[in-house]
Amino acid sequence: MSSAGDLLRSLDRRRSSLHPVRRHRLAVAGLAAVAALVVYAVARGVFPYHTSNHDEAVYLQQAAMLLEGRLYLRPPVTESFHPWFFVESESGLYPKYSPVPAAMFAVGKLLGGYRIALALIAGGVVALTARVGSEAFDRRTGYLAAVLLLGSPLFLLDASVFLPYVPTTFWNLAFAAAYLHADRTGSRRAAAVAGLAVALAFCARPYTAVLFAAPFIAHALWTLRTLDRSVLARQSLTAAFGLLGVVATLGYNAVVTGDPLLFPYEAFAPRDGLGFGRREILGYERDYTPALALRANAEVLWVYATRWVVAGALGTVTALLGLAVAARRGLSDRRAAVAGVALTVPLGNVYFWGNLNVLGDLDAAGDGLISYLGPYYHVDLLVPTALFAAVGLRFAGRQLYDAVESRPSVPPRVAVAALLVGAAVFGAAGVGMAAAPLSDNYAVTERYETAYEPFEDRSFDDALVFLPTPYGDWLNHPFQALRNDPGYDGDAVYALRDRQFAVVDAFPDRTLYRYSYRGPWAPTVGATVEPRLQEIRHVRGETVRQDVAAGVPEGAELIAVTVAGGGERDSTTVTAPSEFSGTLTVTNGTATLDGPALDDSLSVPAEGRETIETSVFVDYGTGAGFTYRLEHPIDATGSDVRALTPYAEVCRGADRCGGESAYVPGAHRDGVHVNATIRN
Repeated sequence: MSSAGDLLRSLDRRRSSLHPVRRHRLAVAGLAAVAALVVYAVARGVFPYHTSNHDEAVYLQQAAMLLEGRLYLRPPVTESFHPWFFVESESGLYPKYSPVPAAMFAVGKLLGGYRIALALIAGGVVALTARVGSEAFDRRTGYLAAVLLLGSPLFLLDASVFLPYVPTTFWNLAFAAAYLHADRTGSRRAAAVAGLAVALAFCARPYTAVLFAAPFIAHALWTLRTLDRSVLARQSLTAAFGLLGVVATLGYNAVVTGDPLLFPYEAFAPRDGLGFGRREILGYERDYTPALALRANAEVLWVYATRWVVAGALGTVTALLGLAVAARRGLSDRRAAVAGVALTVPLGNVYFWGNLNVLGDLDAAGDGLISYLGPYYHVDLLVPTALFAAVGLRFAGRQLYDAVESRPSVPPRVAVAALLVGAAVFGAAGVGMAAAPLSDNYAVTERYETAYEPFEDRSFDDALVFLPTPYGDWLNHPFQALRNDPGYDGDAVYALRDRQFAVVDAFPDRTLYRYSYRGPWAPTVGATVEPRLQEIRHVRGETVRQDVAAGVPEGAELIAVTVAGGGERDSTTVTAPSEFSGTLTVTNGTATLDGPALDDSLSVPAEGRETIETSVFVDYGTGAGFTYRLEHPIDATGSDVRALTPYAEVCRGADRCGGESAYVPGAHRDGVHVNATIRN
């Protein structure tokens, strides 16, 4: 017992001997490590296939390009390898986003995996929040603010995904911490660091950096009123290094777009940017009026304040309390700069139509990306929210403790218990607010897991996989996990089904696959698809034959068979057999379908590279039935004919074919099956 007591006393003496600053730094480092571990776990456990915001693949593709020293992708067949949000130019394909966030993610890859970067960035943001809080208030307030930031659903979710908002906040916080330190100590080195940090923030997201820096710029101008030479020199250093970000951004623009004032996102969609009026991207247009902007941003701020701040509305009220307390005590110019971020971020975002788009349908509650990732354009707003919430919590805690302790009849332990109960209530609210979006996103991940099941626990060796296009002719939209190496030399190469023979010719020695699925692609509304990864053959000869066998369930009375190609159609209707079988023969510029159930053969022209379609409508006699539809890719441009294994669908009606009705063995009612093979 005595030895145990001696050990405890020794530990207590050692703890008390630590300098308060060192204890604080150790505590902050520990909290940053916790943040890194939590974010890494969420990134791996909740987002293994990434999110419903398909911009993640853009940044990861860009990170891979930077690791190989590339600014452009140069695919062998541009139409078949065009990634989501990449701009086509004479030099190649380049992303519409700045390379700074991608470069930060690339660091993680160098250390062992992209998600390591997310962990490091999250830990850095938490540590820098504590630092800014210490500079603006005191160490305890800074530490508590860092805890509250970590407990904010908006931070937890967005720090766990490959989007630029938290990485930009990292540089914004680095700027704020260095700027406040330089202002307090007169350090020119810190002033230079502040300039470099805001330069990187500007390179990452220019408008975001300007909104965050605006209150500090106002503070800098205020400090220059005395014309003190040391202050002028220090602020000039920050400004000079900060302007490097503008120069670097304009230089990058000049390289990739050819015009320093033309940003890549503008090259992709000229009307997608800041300002009111007609806004447009990829055919989606809105008249972004000031009235609509105010309405949309009011809803965004309401969602932010009630769902995405730590403890939800309780956290927001606490932050407002903290702001009131700070104002009553006398808001210093340094604290006013921090508080100013709470004005510039929401006001500035009114001018950006992206805040309308995150909401989806304004009249549908919980619609849009905001329901899964929160108001991510407002991530920087978490900084003043967490800082003033920390002030409010400390004030409320002191008031509660003093109120209980002031009663002589109440033991001191009751005051401590009251504080613990209050902390538990706040903590429970925080956990509850974070649990809901985590659960929603994990539900989407479970549907992704089903869709990607054919690729799980499977290794490819020189494979070429053709992908479907539920959202248009883009790679990585939505299949973010199926990305190409920048040199198109990975174990698997992924391509769209455009110009299939040109793609096959570009990769002649690879094994061919076709990925397809059955069901609507709508994971965010609860839909789950049934996937299929099918190996496909490529044959060549003077004549190519494609054998088709399709089941005809009991009760069917008729089948209507149609062949289409070369702008022509040929069809017939016959009594339903027990099974339909036929052979499509392509030779001498003609595709001909013969079969025992057909009275006469069906023929259409087959010239050049095109897709011959065969459809078999199974009619139950009342007009009700279903359709087998087969796409036969052929190339009849040379002396020989080439063909790929047909793509088969089973549709409830011919008008429902076309992407979401793939034939998946075992996924249909009895008697419904189709098999298609090719030979020469």
